Amino acid sequence: MYGLGKGIGMSFIEIFQAGGIVMWPLAFFSLVAIALSIERLVFWTRVNRNQRKIVKKVLATYRRTPIDVFHILQKNIHLPISRIFLEALELEKASPSQFRLALESATQAELPLLKRFNTVFQTIITVSPLLGLLGTILGLIRSFDAIEIGGIGSNAEMVTGGISEALVSTAAGMVVAIFTLLFANLFRGLYKRQIALLQEHGGQLELLYEDHYTNKLGTPEYAKS
Repeated sequence: MYGLGKGIGMSFIEIFQAGGIVMWPLAFFSLVAIALSIERLVFWTRVNRNQRKIVKKVLATYRRTPIDVFHILQKNIHLPISRIFLEALELEKASPSQFRLALESATQAELPLLKRFNTVFQTIITVSPLLGLLGTILGLIRSFDAIEIGGIGSNAEMVTGGISEALVSTAAGMVVAIFTLLFANLFRGLYKRQIALLQEHGGQLELLYEDHYTNKLGTPEYAKS
């Protein structure tokens, strides 16, 4: 009971020290996960703010006066979908199939930005519990080393210290992994929503472009050029 009460009253520094050497890489992983999660939260907040409203405005404007969409897209160039549309629309006299390929290649170019830090998150999620397990093993080894055969001369402080290291490191590894996993799943969901939006509105822009392209084919100016 005394050991339990003492453990509950431990400060963060004492808990960190009790976890042993594996707490250092776990602390580094936690700081990296927090920093990257903040960066991704800011990124997705900027992307999702009024995005659907802007895309609908672009499509409506392109339906009436295609030339006016360039100003809207350039004004919202921070959005991945604006950069994708702009790159495809800047092709001169592209056929519908060429326009589709331009949209697809521009989308592929944006994917690394949308999936940024996914590998880092997965590494932290995988390695953190393993570091906790390593701390558990090191703590148990320390405890067993402190026990003398027969138990009469065993060092109680060393034994409990090793057990504490084993438990704290395991808990720390799980906490870091769970925290990172929650945010990684959130960003994965936002990424999938963004891809669905790109496919939906990209298809709508393709139809509008094909309609304008077909109408242009009948104009004398287009036929001469």
